[in-house]
Parts: sequence; C-alpha cells; structure tokens
Amino acid sequence: MLLLVEGAAGTGKSHLVKELTAALPPTVRRMAPGDPLPESGPVLMVVEDVHRARDGVVADLLQMLAEPRTHLVCVLSYRPEELAVPGLVLGPDTEFPATLAVVRHVLGPLEVTAVREMAEDKLGADRCTTDLVDGLHHASGGVAQTVIDLLDDLAARPPVPGQPCSAAVDRMDTPARLEALVLRRTAAVPEEHRAVVFAAAVLDEPAASRDLAAVASLRGQAFHHALVAACRAGVLEARGAGRYGFSSPLAAAAARRAATGPAREVLHRRAARLLAGRQPVDWERVAGHRLACGDERGWLLAVERAAQRFEEEGEQQRAVPLLESALATDAVPRQARSRFATLLARCAVVGLRSDQTLQVLRHIVADPGLPVGVRGEIRLDLGLLQCNQMGAVAEGLTELKRAVGELEGRPVPLARALSALAMPYGPGFSLAENAAWIERAVAVAEESGDPVVQTAVAANRVSVLLNGGDPAAWELIDRLPRESELVGCRQQTARGLCNAADAAVWLGHYEKSRELLAEGVALAARSGAAYAEQTGRGCGLVLDWATGQWAGLADRARAFVDEAGTMPYLVSDARMVLGLLALSSGEWADADTHLRGPEAAELDTGPVPISATVSGALIRLALAHDDVTGAADEAAAAWERLRAKANWAWAAELAPWAVEATLRAGKTATAGAMTDEFAAGLDGRDAPSAQAALEWTRAVLAEHTGNTAEAALLYESSAAAYQKLPRPYPEALTTAAAARCRLARGESGDPAVTALTERAAVFDALGATWDAARVRAELRQYQPAGERRQPGRPRYGDMLSPREAEVAELAAAGMSNREIATTLHLSPRTVEQHVARALQKTGVHSRQQLAHVLQTPTH
Repeated sequence: MLLLVEGAAGTGKSHLVKELTAALPPTVRRMAPGDPLPESGPVLMVVEDVHRARDGVVADLLQMLAEPRTHLVCVLSYRPEELAVPGLVLGPDTEFPATLAVVRHVLGPLEVTAVREMAEDKLGADRCTTDLVDGLHHASGGVAQTVIDLLDDLAARPPVPGQPCSAAVDRMDTPARLEALVLRRTAAVPEEHRAVVFAAAVLDEPAASRDLAAVASLRGQAFHHALVAACRAGVLEARGAGRYGFSSPLAAAAARRAATGPAREVLHRRAARLLAGRQPVDWERVAGHRLACGDERGWLLAVERAAQRFEEEGEQQRAVPLLESALATDAVPRQARSRFATLLARCAVVGLRSDQTLQVLRHIVADPGLPVGVRGEIRLDLGLLQCNQMGAVAEGLTELKRAVGELEGRPVPLARALSALAMPYGPGFSLAENAAWIERAVAVAEESGDPVVQTAVAANRVSVLLNGGDPAAWELIDRLPRESELVGCRQQTARGLCNAADAAVWLGHYEKSRELLAEGVALAARSGAAYAEQTGRGCGLVLDWATGQWAGLADRARAFVDEAGTMPYLVSDARMVLGLLALSSGEWADADTHLRGPEAAELDTGPVPISATVSGALIRLALAHDDVTGAADEAAAAWERLRAKANWAWAAELAPWAVEATLRAGKTATAGAMTDEFAAGLDGRDAPSAQAALEWTRAVLAEHTGNTAEAALLYESSAAAYQKLPRPYPEALTTAAAARCRLARGESGDPAVTALTERAAVFDALGATWDAARVRAELRQYQPAGERRQPGRPRYGDMLSPREAEVAELAAAGMSNREIATTLHLSPRTVEQHVARALQKTGVHSRQQLAHVLQTPTH
C-alpha cells in the first residue's frame, strides 16, 4: 500500500506523519529506502519531503513500488508546488502498478474552528475572542505553520490592559519562517518575470490574469511566461476562477516589501488606476494605493468618496479609520477639513469611536476660523462621543449645551443636540429636566421635516419615558420605523429598541426586554449601527444576571470587556455584572476591583442606574466586612445621586442595602425617611422590580426596629413579587430573610427551616457560594434538636467533612479567615484549622490551588 500525503509548505504534513507513526503497534518494523525487506511481518517505510529526495532514493522507491509487497506500507509526503514534474511524485518515471493500493491524503488550509482550537490551547480560552481567531485565520490563510508562529509571537506578548487581543494581530509582522520561504521562492523566479509577483503582492487579493498583467505591465507571451514561472516557483498559486495570489496576506506583505521603493510606487499607481476604472469603484482600496504611491490629492479624494459611500450604506464603522488617518495629517486643506470632520463625527457616533477620533474633533472645534454652524455640528458629535462612548458625561454635556447655542436656525442638528441632552442615563440633569429637553427636541424635529432626525428624537423620547416608568412609552416603541427605506432611520430605530430593552431591564419587564433586545440587536447588525449592537450585548448581560441565567455569564462578560474594553460606558454593564457575581460567590477582592477599580465606571459621572446598583453592592460588601461606617457613607452618597436624578425606578438594587446600612449606623429616622421617599417616588410608576424592592426595604426597616412579625410578612410579599418577575436571586434572599425572622420569633421551625434549606440549594445552583454558606450557617443555629449531630467527631478519613468543604470553598474564592468566620459564625482559629486540614487532605499548598481540586460538597 502507498499513502501519499500531499500539502503545501506549512500545512502540517510532518505533524500528520508523526501522529500516524506514533499510533503504530511495536510489531511494525520501520525501514528506509534501499534496506532489504524482510519476507514477512508488517513493515512501514516513511519518506518525508520526497520532492527533495536524492536520485538514488527515488530510484529505490520506484523499484520497490514496481513489485509491491502485501506486508509493506509506504508513506510519502511532499509539496505539490515543488515537484520536479507537476503531479508526478517520483519524477517523470512515476508509475503505480495495478496491484498497488494507492491512497492520497491532501492537506489544505485550516478551517476557523481548527485555528480556534490551536489558539485556545496556546493562549487560553479567555483571550481567544471571535475577532482574534478570525484575524489569525485571515492573516495566516489557514496555513498551520504560520498559525503556530503567530501564536508563539502572541503568547510572548503580555495583553495590553483595555485593548482587545485582536488588535495585536493587526500589528504583527510576517513570521521569519514564512518570510524566508516567500523570498526564497521569489528569488527563484527569473528577474524578468518577477514583476508579476510584485503586482500580485501590491493587489493583495486573488487577482484575475488581466489585472495582474495590467499592474505588472506585461502582455502576451511575456505575461504568460511570467505567471507560469511564478506558479512553478510556488510563490503564487491558483486561487480558483482564473485568479492567482499568495497563500495569505502575510505572505503577500513579505513579497511587497521585497520590491524596491520606486518600483513599488509604480505598481501602486497602476493598481489605483485599474481599480478607479471599475464600476462600482472600491474607493477604500483606491485610497490605499494612491497613498502608497504618494498621490496625496488623489488619496484625499478617494478617502472622502469612500467615507460618503460607507455612510450611505450604513457602514460608518469602516469610514472612521479612513477619515481619522486623513485628518491626523496636514494634507487636508482648510476648506475640506470641516467636511471631513463633520463626516467623521457623524460616522463615529453611529459606529465605534477611537481615541484618535476624539483628539481630531477636539482639535478641529478649537479652530477659530471654523464657521459657527459647522463648529456646532462637530461639537454636537464630540459631545455625543464623550457622553456615550468615553464615559466623560460632564464634559459631553458641556459640549452639547454649547452646541445648542451654535446651532440656532439649523433644525436638524439642533434637534439632535436637544435630544442628546434629554437622554436620562447621565447624572447632569433630573429626569424632569430630561423630559423638558425631549419635548423641545420633538418640536424642532417636526420643524426640520427630516425623517432620520425625527426617528432619532422619537427613539430618545422612548428612553426618557420608559426609564421613568411611564406606560405611555410602550405605544411609542411600536411606532418606531423598523422597515424604513432610509438606513439612518433603521439605525436610529435599532438604537431606540436597544435602549428600550435596557430600560425594561431596570424596570423589571424582563420578557419584554428580551424581545426588544433580540429585535434591536438584529436590526443594528443589519443596518450597521455598531455602537447600538454593542450596547445591546451589554444589556443582554444585565438581563441574564437579573433573571438568574448565571451559567457561563462571567466568561461572556469577560469576553465582552476584552472586545470593547477601551470604552467605559460600553463595558460598564459587563464590569458591574462581573462584580455582582464575584460578590455573591465570596470573591470579594475581585468584586472590589470590578466595582470600583481603576477601569470601573465613575459612580458620580457614570450611568445612574449602574451607579445605584454598584453602590448597593459596595454597601453590601462593606457590611460583610462589618464596616458599618463605610457602608453608611456609601449609602448616603448614592442616595444623594439618586435624589438629584429623581428617578426612583432605578433604586431597586440600592434601596434595601442603603436603608440597612443606615439602620445599622443607628440612624433610624433617616432610614424611615429614605423608605418613605422611595415609596413616594414610585407612585404612579410602572416599575415592578422597584416595587418588589420597596417591600424588601420596608421589611428591613421593620426587622431592625423590632417588628419581626411585620418584617416576615413584608419579606414574603417581596419574595412573591420577585418570583413573579421572575428574579431567583433576590427571591431567595428575601425568602431566607423571612424564614430568619420567623425562626427568631420562635415560630414553628419546620416550614422556615425548609425554606432556608431550599434557598441554600438555589444559591448553590446559581453559583452564589457566599450566600449559600451564609444561609447554611443561619440554618445550623435553628436546626431542630433531633437533627443535630450526636456528640463526638465523625470520621471522614481523607475526605473533607461538610464544614471543611464549606470553609475550603470560601477560602478558594479568596475570602480571608476573618471573613469566613464572620460568614459562618465561627471563630477565626476554627476557620484556620479547617483551612489547614483542607489543604492537607487535598494535597495542595495554597488557597488558589484549592479552586482547582475542590468538588461540589454534598450537604
């Protein structure tokens, strides 16, 4: 039998042969060509890179295969592009007799899934975002060896905080191994034919023969011989449908650098002329070629036309880097800078900004020679970038208010500015002031007659009304134009739907939120509204947290942060979710980092509903550390922020903890006033989550003022409301609190003990390790006497006891001995002994290692 392993350079032939031979049983003998063959017994002969074999080896192989033996398997690997005679593995005398079984296995480029497996194995799954894997696959052309070399390079580079991992791929050079191969094969092409190689490198895509001929300036037989020579040398390859090119963009880059500078300029000029003659013109590629050949004026013209087309087609994200690159130079004349800047600002607001966009726009609005109206338009989009994508709300609102004064008499941009000032999430205005801005924006939008700006204002009006719990918003959502022929209207509708989904999450309308989110994200993806699509993904994380969909949620949130980590507003949802999950599992150091670390959103300037939720978590964290003063201070600051906003529908995640901290600080009257203020603020509002939290808050007040009977009823009322939403985590918290109150009153223990036991299981299922341990500690205090363990220590041998497992799980999460002791109502000394025994029994040497060896304990 003959097995032919065929594959271009770097496709993994040697790896495949190695795996094949490693799997053979020891009874199989290995032999080389020319060795005498035994008369019996299985024999394997492997010749790798047979295209490079000496003549004597080829002759031995031909002689052996002419009279094949049944007990012999011969494996030959080769590069088809380097065979002396195309298609003939052993040269012109290649012949396979009829009695020889021949199998050919062809190795081609890797699929994306295979690249992902390799990347995850080398870098870890947390770094392997979809963009990173797609970038690796594209840059390498799926060539296995190139993928390996790129991954080695990436692994040696530490991740840059706040920067997507995929950005590193865009900056990577051609690996040395691939560059040497390309240059060696290019050098093998006769010099008079190399122009076709460099032409293909400049075009940087599989190109038709006529295009290669035009750029190389070769015709007739001269071009034919050049293309044949390039293919025979293996530097170019047929890419289907009469097209030729390199194995990967990195291979093309290596050949492009090999061309001399003047020759490369000429090739780029020809490529620009070729592409400009097509219809429709790919102005983005034309711009790249004109820039490369030094045609500055032609480059700017192509950039502007490309950006205009991208905007028309709803692909603003592609326009942003083109416009940035132009405005970052001094090449743009003064009269054109305002056009470029206005176009950049519009595109950046719909797409995803970069820091360079912000710098460019700030520089331009400071130009005293800019017309007032133009400055107002650019300042408007600068303010939107700062508010929406930079998290610099105060600066953004200042720019927006200045823009309003500069845009008088220009209804379209004025309506946009007024509408932006109306957006309710920021802390700059009260909800009533937001409402006043939006009503003025509605009037100006009607005056403008522009359907896109009217849709934008309508979308913002939905946000203002719905976030305040106004039921009138639902009808307005239905009126948003999903099927408009104008891409701008569809983009604004997508934004409105995603914002409405976000508002519905904070209100507690989770089913409606999920429906709006699915519709909004899909429309955003179809219409090119990249920023709306990303905000929708962030909203989905909060929705999953609220509804108890915690399986894999932390991984999804971390991946989202990796992809969009440079935009504070965009990732504030994900960081909040990570902090809340870490808090519930007892990973308090991580919780603190996510909630108020250097990359977390500022509480005083960030989105108010997120600030309120984060403050609620920080209060709870402080109370867990028995830092009552810190908890009360955080409660007072958070309450003032919410009071200034005057939207109490956003107090759902703050109020119970803020009131508890205030009560524990001994300020009973203040806590009562806070509860009354919360209740008054919800009057007439459609906010189911806040209403459930109001019952919880009243229960906390009743419990801490000695009214445990009333507290139990209020906790149960709150739990019933949360169950209806549904919200399993706060439902479990309030049910456990009700049981605690009933047990404290000395009521019949069975129902309450059952409730505590069941809620501990709920916390386990969610992954809320700390809450589960805390509830079980409370349960032990009230466990019926007949169920208590009999005196004497039970023997567990090398197994962890239930208490040791409980302590070990909290220690592995990062809690200190004192924190564990507080949670489980144990002494720090007892906790220390449990941790020591857990380390001994599991055979590890640190708390961090415990996380890898612990199994879920059986309680």
